[in-house]
Amino acid sequence: MADTATPNLPSRDLAATAAFYGRLGFAEHYRSDAWMILSRGSVTLEFFAYPDLDPFRSSFSCCLRLDDLGAMMALVEASGVPDARRGIPRYHPAAPDPSGLTIAYLIDPDGTLLRLIQNERA
Repeated sequence: MADTATPNLPSRDLAATAAFYGRLGFAEHYRSDAWMILSRGSVTLEFFAYPDLDPFRSSFSCCLRLDDLGAMMALVEASGVPDARRGIPRYHPAAPDPSGLTIAYLIDPDGTLLRLIQNERA
């Protein structure tokens, strides 16, 4: 197995978090009262219980580097998350970034920013 790192993100309600990410294709692999592990293909996200989190003050974020950003964005759009500039949850569509990468942005119900980045094609 290759070395890996997984983001540890806050969740005010693990069941609600599992439901939100489930609509994006993530499956639950572990849950206790304080911890949860979700995965979608080779992407793993771990969540810790943080019931007092203010999602409008959250500074948590992570990058998901994806082989098929379009497929992920289709799931985001189908899940009912609004394409908006305010509110939680919300997303911003994929667009070319000055870095040369194509990036979309997703804010989850707990205020965590996920940068959805298209992997560069070889």
